[in-house]
Amino acid sequence: MSLFESVLGKEITLEAYLICIGGALLCGIIAAAAASIKAYPTKSFLISLILLPMIVSTVITMVNGNIGTGVAVMGAFSLVRFRSVAGKAKDIACIFLAMTAGLACAGGYVAVALLFTVIVCAVMLVVSLVPFANEKEMNLEITVPETLHFTDAFADVFKKYTKKHRLIRTKTSNMGSLYKLFFKVELADKTKTQEFIDELRCRNGNLEISLSEPPEGAEEL
Repeated sequence: MSLFESVLGKEITLEAYLICIGGALLCGIIAAAAASIKAYPTKSFLISLILLPMIVSTVITMVNGNIGTGVAVMGAFSLVRFRSVAGKAKDIACIFLAMTAGLACAGGYVAVALLFTVIVCAVMLVVSLVPFANEKEMNLEITVPETLHFTDAFADVFKKYTKKHRLIRTKTSNMGSLYKLFFKVELADKTKTQEFIDELRCRNGNLEISLSEPPEGAEEL
């Protein structure tokens, strides 16, 4: 069978429908596996990615050129309102991937849907494994007393334990008696994290220090 030949004929048979649904399910599983690479998606999100191609495929297959059914489906989907928070850019891309695969399967182009899904997921895998500079950065929060001139107080410590650092935010705390300094740092050697924090504690009067990975927030697409 040609790659761009549809498995659907003039009439939808049970065998053709099961082939389309099976292909959509396989595309959803591949998309869910790709979404889990170097990420921690929720179980509900992975289930949605697996089921979405089959749902889209069945809906579009049932329309199958029927204008009345198409208008009814459009009206039904317009009643659905999503009030969830915005997802990450990768999550949105995976949802579009699942929907596209479902649409291709609805047209009977199961081979195209599978090939498309595999290619997109392979590209996603390669890009996910490529390290980016901002992935190495960590959030450092240092609390200092108001009597400490913090501009160059930690310069030698940063030079010793970090490859680069930058002050991104400063704010007062405790009625102005304390300052909270927020840095982005890239550690030269993560095995010396404790030594790094100990030397910082000696400079800030043993006040609070926090070193953490940047949280995964919502990203603009």
